[in-house]
Amino acid sequence: MEGKVILMLLLFVSIISTFRADYVRPQPRETLHFPWSFKSSSQPLQVHVSLAGDEHMRVTWITNDHSAPSYVEYGTSPGEYTSVSQGESTSYSYMLYKSGKIHHTVIGPLKAGTVYYYRCGGEGSEFQLKTPPSQLPITFSVAGDLGQSGWTKSTLEHIDLCKYDVHLLPGDLSYADYLQHRWDTFGELVEPLASARPWMVTEGNHEKEDIFLFKAPFDSYNARWKMPFEESGSSSNLYYSFEVAGTHVIMLGSYTDYDESSYQYAWLKADLAKVDRERTPWLVVLFHVPWYNSNKAHQGEGAGMMAVIEPLLYAAGADIVIAGHVHAYERSKRVNAGKSDPCGAVHITIGDGGNREGLAHKYNSQPEWSIFREASFGHGELNIVNSTHAFWSWHRNDDDEPVKSDQAWITSLVGSGCVAEKNHQPKNFR
Repeated sequence: MEGKVILMLLLFVSIISTFRADYVRPQPRETLHFPWSFKSSSQPLQVHVSLAGDEHMRVTWITNDHSAPSYVEYGTSPGEYTSVSQGESTSYSYMLYKSGKIHHTVIGPLKAGTVYYYRCGGEGSEFQLKTPPSQLPITFSVAGDLGQSGWTKSTLEHIDLCKYDVHLLPGDLSYADYLQHRWDTFGELVEPLASARPWMVTEGNHEKEDIFLFKAPFDSYNARWKMPFEESGSSSNLYYSFEVAGTHVIMLGSYTDYDESSYQYAWLKADLAKVDRERTPWLVVLFHVPWYNSNKAHQGEGAGMMAVIEPLLYAAGADIVIAGHVHAYERSKRVNAGKSDPCGAVHITIGDGGNREGLAHKYNSQPEWSIFREASFGHGELNIVNSTHAFWSWHRNDDDEPVKSDQAWITSLVGSGCVAEKNHQPKNFR
């Protein structure tokens, strides 16, 4: 009976999506298949790491054995673990599916720019990670809407060639879409990269997975991808911030309340007020649904959030805003309130990481604020060189990773004087 309910819900979602679409997707690459292989029930699976406050990182993994311990041993030499941290664990049920034991362990304090070797729960393979630098320069790799297709595999291979310090993912991770085993295969797919560098993610529509009267939204996502929301003073894993090497990064939720009476709005207002542009001269914001989008796909979906949140970001001097959702790439001029503004943010749509749905090829007439747009799979790289200059590049999967299909130098709003003109405490923060 429960299986029939899920099938009916999936059919309903599919029908609604069809009616809402105003473009025709091309045929995507094949969905990846993951052959079954035997692993002991206590062996760590789907290992990934994320930043967890100053000088700390969170290690997450899953075991099929629900009695497996949640500790991590680590050190700076292979096989020599000089420190150990005890963590926590959780699990969840989703209709007929029961997850493994999901472990979250925070390790640290850690030295910046250092390679650490670690082992989860006293079993399995040794992993290694590199902590980000404490000062600029720093390089972020960026890709949204990943999924688990042949294009996803290609994107990950290209990212692996990038010498990045932190990966940013603005929503739509596994495309599990109610089929929970896809969360497990996604964890396997990204483990080689996500276990070696911190992956910082926010949710998209494909993470929602709510079932009316049966299941609350984002349960699977929140259980598996715990981000530093508590460390940043947020009450929800769906929005948070972190600081790394001269950059304050804010991850917002497009699918949780954002109006002026919401917790997210209050938290964002407080978080922006605490940003010290001398310590972190760069302010970067990510969420899933783009505000500036000239593609026919998902046109206007971000208008409500834009009307409420953009004034806050503009007043705070946000430098770069990155979104996904639209399965194509687009970069804007500095823009605010729908038109070019030298003190506005550069908006980048990069929902072209992979996914099984294909690309969004149809565009409206190109607005004056749109500099470059293309419907191809790929990834971005943001190299923040110093307090005033960053180099952005977008790499099409069809090319070799060193080929930059789009590139631009970006001058920070601190460097251009815009932040000083706004006097740090505009009326939006009072």
